[in-house]
Amino acid sequence: MMADIAGNLLSALIGLSGGLAVGSGMVALLIVFDLIPRLAQIARAYRMSVWFETAIICGSMYWTFADFLNWKLALPSAFALLFTGLLSGVFIGMLAAALTEVMNVLPILAKRMNLSDYMVGLVMAMVLGKTVGSLFDWLYYQW
Repeated sequence: MMADIAGNLLSALIGLSGGLAVGSGMVALLIVFDLIPRLAQIARAYRMSVWFETAIICGSMYWTFADFLNWKLALPSAFALLFTGLLSGVFIGMLAAALTEVMNVLPILAKRMNLSDYMVGLVMAMVLGKTVGSLFDWLYYQW
């Protein structure tokens, strides 16, 4: 019984840590890439930037609750697939556009943190961490 409680606490701690890491990474991407101001600039809607920020926050909150509470859309599967694909495509497209504009973020970050000598190790740690995390998720949680 004590082992079950310890295992649950460890799982909760790992989940919370992962959520904080992903959330802070997403916020860092939005801030470093200036995604909201760039979007307002492209749309020529500078005064509407508060609406863009609100839409991102509301979308994040909605999809978090939808995931946690297992909300289901009562739509035909083809329409739901198209709707979800469209929203995902818009998000990934905007993120990819921001990445192509700001490709030198990692070298600048490494230079500012005096990690230029360890650049290969830094990139390898990120790649291996993502690979191991994905494998762990797929092998442990999906089976």
